[in-house]
Order: sequence, then structure tokens, then C-alpha cells
Amino acid sequence: MTLIEPRPWPTGTAPAAEFCGEDERMTVMASFDLDALQGDDELARIARFAARLCKVPTATVSLVESQRQRFLARKGTDLEETPRSTSFCAHTMTQADILEVLDATQDPRFFSFELVTGEQHLRYYAGAPLISSEGAPLGALCVLDNEPREHPLDEFQREGLLVLAEAVKRRLQAHRQANTADFALKDSAARVQFVLDSVPDIAWSAAPGGKFDFFNARWEKVTGLPAPANVDEWRDAIHPDDYADTLSNFAGAVQNADLFEDEWRLRQADGSYRYVLSRAIPSSDDPQTARWFGTLTDIDDAHRISQERELLAGELAHRIKNIFAVIMGLIALHARGDKTIEAFGEMLSGTIRALSRAQEYALKIDQRIEDQLKALLGVLTAPYGVTEGKAVEISGDDVKVGRRAATPLALIFHELATNSAKYGALSTQAGTVAISIKASDDMVSINWVERNGPPVERPEDGGFGSRLVTMAVKGQLGGSIKHDWNPGGLRTTINVSGERLAE
Repeated sequence: MTLIEPRPWPTGTAPAAEFCGEDERMTVMASFDLDALQGDDELARIARFAARLCKVPTATVSLVESQRQRFLARKGTDLEETPRSTSFCAHTMTQADILEVLDATQDPRFFSFELVTGEQHLRYYAGAPLISSEGAPLGALCVLDNEPREHPLDEFQREGLLVLAEAVKRRLQAHRQANTADFALKDSAARVQFVLDSVPDIAWSAAPGGKFDFFNARWEKVTGLPAPANVDEWRDAIHPDDYADTLSNFAGAVQNADLFEDEWRLRQADGSYRYVLSRAIPSSDDPQTARWFGTLTDIDDAHRISQERELLAGELAHRIKNIFAVIMGLIALHARGDKTIEAFGEMLSGTIRALSRAQEYALKIDQRIEDQLKALLGVLTAPYGVTEGKAVEISGDDVKVGRRAATPLALIFHELATNSAKYGALSTQAGTVAISIKASDDMVSINWVERNGPPVERPEDGGFGSRLVTMAVKGQLGGSIKHDWNPGGLRTTINVSGERLAE
């Protein structure tokens, strides 16, 4: 927050009419916090120098309030205030220039004032007006003597008194500016504190060295515990089974000034525990000087729902796997004894096995956070030597795969792998298949390249499997497929959108 200091009121200019009303003037006066300036050293030095400059025994910095004038600084008098009704400075502050009275007993405005008729025996007065930056009259820097004068101040003294009055105004304005900035800072801090105390998360901060110095109100409300001052004092708030691991993780983050994220169980005020997502960020990448800012977000409901879904997915996968097994058993049973039907049954069973693997993968896909397409292709081509002998190698970009895309991908690559095992590279011991994935913009290109296999030729008519692959690519994935029947080995390029793959 930047506060722009207003320009001072021009010297030699009368106060602004709109601030000469008493209500408006006192509003401005209140903004200076005059009590804090009482006896101010800088103002006292100005008063002392004004007295020397004008060769008088007394000088004051006088601020005129509604019922009195108070002397914020003074030289040569023990008075701290006088009634406004007998104030010379109340007249001075409405002027554009210095008000000078050579002999008060001869001036009809002042001869009856108590300061003149009483024991103060005031005779000589000269005052420079003090006007706020808005144009509100405040008071005067004045010099006083109990002896009358025959001659007014000379030009040097007048100029000097005006310069000193400017210094007084700058001191008053600086004090007000500091108060305004301090108030704004406190107000901003109060608003931030209100926001932090209102959010549902627990928020905290820590100084370098692991000294925790701030927790919002949610900490005590949720845990019923005092705010921990160091890492050891977190022990009472973290589930005993989680404490060591999360402490180790946090220590590692602090040591390297890395982002921290972990899940653990937080003790509640009633003694129960709930899962929270604990996050923290360092203020810099220097472990020695970094401050830490963190939050604890309650994720217990989501965590329990996730656990229930995992159990449900596991049960569903088991049941679907059993269904696929029953279907394959029925196919084998009905195809037994007829070689033609047996060949078709084996092909159909192989396709169903591929679908079973894809379905099992899809039901667990939420647990996978990387290499999703490569992982699925690894599952589908596992029977053909991905892990043993490296007959099939998978490389390229990581691409997200959704549940809907898993089934057509299973049909496509099962068909490619089966044909390769029967007629292509995978039918020989030295043959290999390289699958590469390239993602650009929203398109994903998957290349299937066979090497070291027997010569291949374009079939005269595409069989059922080929038509099934084409339908899966175009109909379900919205893409295209191209076969290159290179004598050295089949090359197949499949282009689909990344968005369709992620569905």
C-alpha cells in the first residue's frame, strides 16, 4: 500500500473557506493525533530557534482547538494551554501572512485579553499561521515578549519565521502521514486476519528454523489444542501412525525449500481423527531464510468416499473378470469338437481376454497419475513379450486415457498383436514391434512398426478383425488408421484426438 503525501498549503495563502467552519476544521485537527505530539523534541527545537531568531524570551507552537489553544512545544513559559477566547493565534491562523502586534495594550483586538492585563504582561506578539495541506487553519508558530517594540521584525526575521512555520507544518504532516499509514496497515492486517479466521481451512506460518508464529482461529476451534510453537509440538495433533512419516516428509521439504504436500489424520477437539491435506510453500528457495506458509484442508469425506469407490471398483473388477471367464468357458465348451468353430472360438476368446485386461485397467485408472496410455498398451501387449525379451517396445509421450477409450484401444491392439503373432514380426523369434506415441496440439499419433519378421503383403479382403479395428478407430475414437504393407514389416499409424482418448 502506497500513501501519497499531499502538497503543503502554499505560504502566503489564506486558509480554504470550506475548512474554516468549526466542524470541518476540527475534523482535520483530529486527524493529527495531537496528544502524541505534546512535547515533541523536533517542535521544541523549532520553538527555541524561533525565539533566538526574533530575539524574544518566549516562543510556542500553538494549536487552536474548540475551547483552548494548546502549546505542543514552548520556550520561556510554563503554560501548556490558554483559553481560546484570549488566543492571539486564533486570529493569526486565519491570515495569509504573519500577524505582528508591537504593543498589545494599544491594539483594540487584544488590549483586554488576560494575557495582556494579567501577570503574563504580554506586550509583543508575532505569529506565522499554520495551515494544513487541505487548507484548514490549525494555529500558529508565535514569538512573544512582555516588552513592547518600536520596530517590527526585519525581512530576514520574517522570512526565517515563515521558514520555521513550514518546518512545523512538515512535522505535523509527517506525523499524520505515519498515523495514516499505521492505521491503514493495521486495518489491512485486521481484514486479512478476519479473512483467514473465516475460511474453513487451518492456515499457519513459520519463521526460518521451524518456529511456528501464526495460526488462524480455525486451529484451536478444530483441534482444541494450543497452537504449536515448533515441530515437536505437532505430535499431539497428528495421528501416531502418521506422525513419523509426515514429519520426515516435511523435514525434507524444509531442507531443500521445496513445496510440501501430504495427507494425514488430524486430531479433532472431540478426540476423533479426520484426514487433512497438508500443504506448505516456502517464501524463497533458500532453506536458511525461507519462511513457510501452509494450510490444512479437511478431506476426510472425500478420502472415505475414495476408499469406498476403490473397494467397489475392486469388487466390480472381480465380478466382471468372472463374467469374462464364464463367457470364454462357454465359447470353449460349445466350440469343442469342431475345428472350424474352435479356430473362431480361440480368436473370440483372445479378443475377450484383451477386453478383460482393458476393463481391469480402466476400473483402476483413477489411481494412475502418469504413463497412462503406455501403461495400458503394456497391459494389452504383455502376452507378447513386453517384459520378457523386449519383443514389444513402447516409447514416446505420456497421454491420458479415460475409461471410455480403454475398450476400443483393447480391440485395436489385440487385433494388431494377434495378427503379428500369426503372420508378422511376432511370429518369429527375432521379430520385434515398436510402438511410439507422439502428442502435438490436440492430436495423438500412435505408430505400430514391425521389424525382422517374414515378408508381408496387403490382404485381398479385410477380415472381420480388420473391419472391427477400423470401426473402433473411426467410430469410437473419432480418428483415422493407415496401414503400410512394407515388405520389411507392417507399419500402422493411428491418429486420434487427445480429448477423445481422455474420455
